[in-house]
Amino acid sequence: MNIDSKIFVAGHNGLVGRAIVKGLKSCGYNNLILKSRSELNLLNNLEVETFFLKERPEFVFLAAAKVGGIVANNTYRADFLIENLNIQNNVISSAHKSGVTKLLFLGSTCIYPTNAPQPLCEHSLLTSELEYTNEPYAIAKIAGIKLCESYNIQYGTNFISVMPTNLYGPGDNFNFEKSHVLPALLRKIYLAKCLQENDTETILSDLNERDYLKALQYLKSIGVSDGVVNIWGSGKPMREFMWSEDMANACIYIMENVDFSDLVNSEEEVRNTHINIGTGEEISIEDLAKLIAEVIGYTGDFYFDSSKPDGTMRKLTDVSKLHSLGFNHAVSLQEGIKLVYQWYLENSANAKH
Repeated sequence: MNIDSKIFVAGHNGLVGRAIVKGLKSCGYNNLILKSRSELNLLNNLEVETFFLKERPEFVFLAAAKVGGIVANNTYRADFLIENLNIQNNVISSAHKSGVTKLLFLGSTCIYPTNAPQPLCEHSLLTSELEYTNEPYAIAKIAGIKLCESYNIQYGTNFISVMPTNLYGPGDNFNFEKSHVLPALLRKIYLAKCLQENDTETILSDLNERDYLKALQYLKSIGVSDGVVNIWGSGKPMREFMWSEDMANACIYIMENVDFSDLVNSEEEVRNTHINIGTGEEISIEDLAKLIAEVIGYTGDFYFDSSKPDGTMRKLTDVSKLHSLGFNHAVSLQEGIKLVYQWYLENSANAKH
């Protein structure tokens, strides 16, 4: 990519897309095409084709997707499958038709089988059954990988797929019903600290509540009481977390330095050309809670409710391929938590969507 290359970031308002845009701008790329959902409906094939033929982007980061937590994935299974397939099909096919130089498709490590060996290696794809609750979303992302590979094989395009691990960072969602584990824990522990310090004003502001008794009732309902934070599960499951801007830098690095041909062994069938993006480091949920508490300054206790499900006990990505291509993450988990906590304090009013 050149500084003046025309670059389209699909999904620029999400956690992933926002980080990619910030990373591109910091590298000096100044010809970015950014379209909101109201400006370009990626579910509409005609709209997408027209956009590509008119704008003629040279490079595409496909970060747009329908995403959600376990409940949403399991409840709206058809929606997650069809909408993600439509977004991917429309963008990738239009990129080919309009002559895009290079495309980066972003998926998720949920593509790997439930019982795949740990750490999760790219070669584990399609070796056994997927986790049931997010199977439709995972199938859509696997289809995206195969669509990129197939276009490359049939038409000689340069479309690459990357699969990021669990991400956190600026613009994350701290809504208790929709957020992932790290932002949810951070907000819970922050509110527990405020309760410990009798900081009524901050609690009311954070919860957008006027009645302090109602605020206390709500805190109790989410497992926050004076001096104790209740956390689902045993605290033993191991998870991997990556600073979203590290992920963005990895994506930009790959777009600048890696071609599809670099990912293919010509002596074998073309499979598993996607690249895991992660840290290769893991932490238990219990130790994560303690680390957040240390950063925030919470001195209370934790209660781990073992009657609640733990989920998968370990989920770590094998990032040896990423490292062999020349990229390593830069932000430690402790440093990242400090940064995202500061971001939340400055943006809490808009962080609970």
